Amino acid sequence: MSELKTLTAKEVQEKLEAGESLHLIDVREDDEVAEGMIPQATHIPMGDISMHLDELDTETEYVLICRSGRRSENVGWFLHDHGYRVVNMTGGMLEYQGETKPKA
Repeated sequence: MSELKTLTAKEVQEKLEAGESLHLIDVREDDEVAEGMIPQATHIPMGDISMHLDELDTETEYVLICRSGRRSENVGWFLHDHGYRVVNMTGGMLEYQGETKPKA
């Protein structure tokens, strides 16, 4: 079995700070993102991903984010198996040191 592509939390932060445009999806629960999420991220809770497939583009690479990197990896495999291009942010928000904001 192939491996999912990964970026560390630090690599994601560096890319964002360098002005790169990343398509970020935060798969944590509502109470978790209320404490803060990466401003550029879209929030789709893990349990809701299957209902949002029609909003995602198979040509776009998505960086998946959760608290530690485990749930986002699971979502990554699900999306990968459905033909989407995904990258898992390892370390998750526990290791992310960049700017965050509470979900509006």
